[in-house]
Amino acid sequence: MPFLYETHMHTCQASGCGKSTGKEHVHFYRDIGYTGIIMTDHFFRGNTAVDRNLPWKDRINWFWSGFEDAKEEGDRVGLDVFFGLEQNFAGDEYLVYGLTKEYMLAHPEMEHWTRRQQLEEVHKAGGCVIQAHPFRIRGYMERIRLGTAFCDGIEAANCGNDALDDARAYRMGRGMGLVMTAGSDNHLSPIPVPYGVELEKRLTSIADYVKIVRNKQYIGLHVPPERFGLSERTVPDERHVAYILDSGERDILSENQWMRDD
Repeated sequence: MPFLYETHMHTCQASGCGKSTGKEHVHFYRDIGYTGIIMTDHFFRGNTAVDRNLPWKDRINWFWSGFEDAKEEGDRVGLDVFFGLEQNFAGDEYLVYGLTKEYMLAHPEMEHWTRRQQLEEVHKAGGCVIQAHPFRIRGYMERIRLGTAFCDGIEAANCGNDALDDARAYRMGRGMGLVMTAGSDNHLSPIPVPYGVELEKRLTSIADYVKIVRNKQYIGLHVPPERFGLSERTVPDERHVAYILDSGERDILSENQWMRDD
């Protein structure tokens, strides 16, 4: 039996869009049989709940409060709880795993990293980076930006996406040989059909998950099997045009729009 983990979720303590506390999330996932969760609240360039005018130390302490609430309750009721974060650039967002609170307190420059700096510095710190919902397009976004050069893998399934977004991400991941993960992007527990990853061994720390991602070890996608299907009648509109970020983090129109069903 695989070990089931949520990899993408938000609390009301640290994310401006969060609706549930860390503790409330813990009880939902424990009750439906998940082994653990990874809390990934929106960091300071995204939809954070943290007052950006506070000193750095106070901001980090506030940011960690949702995770710490979940961790305390998870330890009490028997659910593994690990830390991550979600950082925004120009609508393209990245899940970062493997940073400690001590590291973040000591590195206020991380708020202003470029995508390349983020990947390089997170690697130096022993972590990994996954691009979240790469094909998602929303009103606040100018265009789809694919940062495959600046991450260790992609989130191929996100239950906050349109199914088309996930189908395209899965085809890109398969075609490019990328590490693929799945997550619910949960802001309010309970949710009807949570996503996640299925792992062969129980995680003892977030470093175990980082090792799996960076070594391209087995990650099962806990998603409905029909999620990655494309209808022949699916015709993308102009919103769905995708751009690859080049080595200089510039938008380059992608010739492969990952729309073919095969």
